[in-house]
Amino acid sequence: MRRLRNRLAGAALSVLALTVTATGCGGSSEASSGSPPPSGAATAGQTVANRVEPLERRPAPRLPATVRSADGEKVTVEKAERVVPLSGSLSEIVFTLGLGDRVVARDVTATFAQAAGLPVVTRGHDVSAESVLSLRPDLVIAETTTGPAEAVDQIRAAGIPVLLVAAARGLDDVGTRIRAVAGALGVPAAGQELTRRSEQRIEAARTDVPHGEKPRVAFLYLRGSASVYLIGGADSGAGSLIEAAGAVDAGAASGLDKDFTAITSEALVKAAPDAILVMSKGLESVGGVDGLVKIPGVAQTPAGLDRRIVSVEDGVLLNYGPRTDQVLRSVVAQLYSEDGAR
Repeated sequence: MRRLRNRLAGAALSVLALTVTATGCGGSSEASSGSPPPSGAATAGQTVANRVEPLERRPAPRLPATVRSADGEKVTVEKAERVVPLSGSLSEIVFTLGLGDRVVARDVTATFAQAAGLPVVTRGHDVSAESVLSLRPDLVIAETTTGPAEAVDQIRAAGIPVLLVAAARGLDDVGTRIRAVAGALGVPAAGQELTRRSEQRIEAARTDVPHGEKPRVAFLYLRGSASVYLIGGADSGAGSLIEAAGAVDAGAASGLDKDFTAITSEALVKAAPDAILVMSKGLESVGGVDGLVKIPGVAQTPAGLDRRIVSVEDGVLLNYGPRTDQVLRSVVAQLYSEDGAR
């Protein structure tokens, strides 16, 4: 453990050298098409910039467009002047494509600045068909995990095109989700452009990951108000991000093959994480780091002893969208920071 701590501290200099470019105002950016600058937080303790960065050239939709939904249904979009994305991730894609002015409502998880003024009509798994239909949408974009299913069916039954996009599971889903949304909006070329930009930036972020012994990182899902304390396993969705940050998913490596398992002292001891990854609101819900280390078993892990906690905003951590490079840079900066203890 001492050797790993020394490596983490020594890696801080390279991580702190990452540059920060917080952009995303209006419909233009300063990103170049060759080597786009990183657009997110890069130093330890900083959060992901709470703005999206639209493509430099605003695309003109060519409709009607017929696309295949993730549930196999063919969806024909005649016009897309009033769009309702039913998750923060999908809202982020629409805005980054440059079509944010067509979005008329948001999910509670769409917390980025450009969407802040929109009315909240849904909360991911608590969709109100009546609220959505009252907005007279031309297109509704939902995740395959959006629910309840009856609400989605009711929106479709009203004659509104509903595109279901497969839920994000990892870095490989970034381009697939962008292209699916872009196709339904009639801007497939913009989808290809945004995919290239996003993948280039993710790859650039990966090149800044220090080499050497890999730290073990456990993803914990915390909701203190509901006494929900879970450790992520192989299907949590965090493994891809953890591995991209040059680390090992401690939950999966310890044999947890489900998405989440209730935290026990035994599970944490077996996972033996050097760092713990959490969503920021989850961390707040347990009373910050001081409260986190009081959860049975946490204080006995290397992460708990060192108080090395990596936190990222709930609405963006596992989005796997256009800001994934920012998330990765933030995780890397916090994970390898010399001042990891808090």
